[in-house]
Amino acid sequence: MGAIALGNPDDDRVLVTVFLRGGADGLALVPPVGDDGYRRARPRLGVSSSGTLRLDGPFGLAPELAALHPWFLSGRLAVVHAVGLGEDTRSHFVAQELMERGGPAASGGWLGRWLRARGVAGGLTAVSSGSEVPDSLRGAPGATALGGLLDLARGEDWAALCASVGGLYARDAQLGAAAHDALAAAERLETLRSRGVEPAHGARYPSRTDGSLAHDFGQHLGQVAGLIRGRVGLVAACVDLEGWDSHFAQETIVGPRMRALALGLSAFATDLGPALSRVSVVVMSEFGRRVAENASLGTDHGRGGVMLVLGGGTPGGMHCRWPGLDADRLDGPGDLPVVHDYRDVLAAVLARLGTVPASAVFPDHPVRPLPV
Repeated sequence: MGAIALGNPDDDRVLVTVFLRGGADGLALVPPVGDDGYRRARPRLGVSSSGTLRLDGPFGLAPELAALHPWFLSGRLAVVHAVGLGEDTRSHFVAQELMERGGPAASGGWLGRWLRARGVAGGLTAVSSGSEVPDSLRGAPGATALGGLLDLARGEDWAALCASVGGLYARDAQLGAAAHDALAAAERLETLRSRGVEPAHGARYPSRTDGSLAHDFGQHLGQVAGLIRGRVGLVAACVDLEGWDSHFAQETIVGPRMRALALGLSAFATDLGPALSRVSVVVMSEFGRRVAENASLGTDHGRGGVMLVLGGGTPGGMHCRWPGLDADRLDGPGDLPVVHDYRDVLAAVLARLGTVPASAVFPDHPVRPLPV
């Protein structure tokens, strides 16, 4: 298709990407409990149908993701299964690089290309919640790694520093506008910090009693929600939830992360209230896991995984041309095939965020957006 969207871009709309780094097991997040092949492949790790929350078709939602089930039932959460990279790689490094670039022939990051094509730039246009800017934002007109909003505070020499920096770059044709925008962004952040970033609409982000993993992830999302509600010009935000590589004792690794994901996302959606209709959240991972459990009660690197789309006008629902888990339907050494390209999910989300040609974001992929 020639374009990702038609019509005028809505500058109030925001894209939030949550990357599950380490290769999240889609068959654990959204187990196909109605597929007999699932039972045969995972006699010890498999979840019973009675232990999951009902989705559509053969699928259930893992009990650790229970906080997300109401969002699915209300039509504000879409689930895509058997999704991932077209390239057959089981290297975390290679798969993450390919996915964040948006294709093997693409330069920079897919989010960076999208922001450039939109023509938006500013100190708070794109942020990553952490110490580094991810590769998906490489090439963006402006991107900021924002460790902790509440950690920011003015020093005693703040006013003098701003005046000095402003004067230094005032007549600089190349850097003047960027310096002015950086100072304005710092002012907006200080205003938010001084007011306090408190959740709205009765939202409760995970506390320390929910585990440090859930607490920290929730704090990152709460910071993003504060920026959105503060209307500081945010267009794109990236949040990571790491540690999904589950070769050994998978339940001890994946279970806490699924709970952190569900509690954090549900609180974030509640916090935004009506603004969730203009905020699209996409959850993705570099690849899924092998269908069969291994001898160490874990799973090895595989191919097809799961993506989630929350808010932003998604019609919700379950989306998958399910290939089944019989041995003759699997890829390579026993992997769930990639039936849906991850870029077709992203393109569908971007379609609601502005008028940008598909070729500008995914130059080496003929986009066929999924109805998510």
